[in-house]
Parts: sequence; structure tokens; C-alpha cells
Amino acid sequence: QVQLVESGGDLVQPGGSLRLSCAASGSIISINVMAWYRQAPGKQRELVATINSAGMTNYADSVKGRFTISTDNAKNTVYLQMSSLKLEDTDVYYCYANIAPFTRRTTFQYWGQGTQVTVSS
Repeated sequence: QVQLVESGGDLVQPGGSLRLSCAASGSIISINVMAWYRQAPGKQRELVATINSAGMTNYADSVKGRFTISTDNAKNTVYLQMSSLKLEDTDVYYCYANIAPFTRRTTFQYWGQGTQVTVSS
């Protein structure tokens, strides 16, 4: 079974930096897309950043220029490097992946357990 395990959430001061990690494990033939979402209480889960198998990235306007998504393919891991953190970045961050566990033509969607990022002075 495929699992996504997140780590790196922490308390950080405004203007600080933090790196989130999400490692995929289990039966994996290919990973087509990995992404980071975040969700505040009472709000919709929102897309933060995506990266596909070709290395193409996309970012939400609110984080553009401050966050960077990247992968270590040998480790099946996606990272979110967060810089110049703001109070409004406080959220639970969720890892997402579209993965083919058995054949390239059959894919499934997986979610990490969530990791808390708190930006506070």
C-alpha cells in the first residue's frame, strides 16, 4: 500500500524559513504529480504548489516568490521550502500525490496526514 508521510511542520517567527518533506513509500511504478495543499479551520483546502514528472511547477499567487517545491526522485520525496513566512501562512499543510502503484495506466490519489505550520512572533 502506498503511503505519504509528512514531516517538518513547526513553530517559526514571521520572516523565517521552514522546509516540509513528504516521502512516498510502498508499491510505486511512477509518480505523475506531487503537490502541497493547506487548510485553515473553516476554510477550503487550497492548492499551494504542484510539480509534475517533467519538473514543471505551479504556485498559488499568495506564495509565489516565497515558496519553492522540489523533489528528490531517488527518495520519492517532495519538499516545500518556505521563506519569508507570514502570519497568514499558518495552516495545516497536506501532501498530495498522483501515483501509479501497479501499472503506468492506472493511477490513484494519495494524501499525507498533514503537518502543522505555525507562524507567530
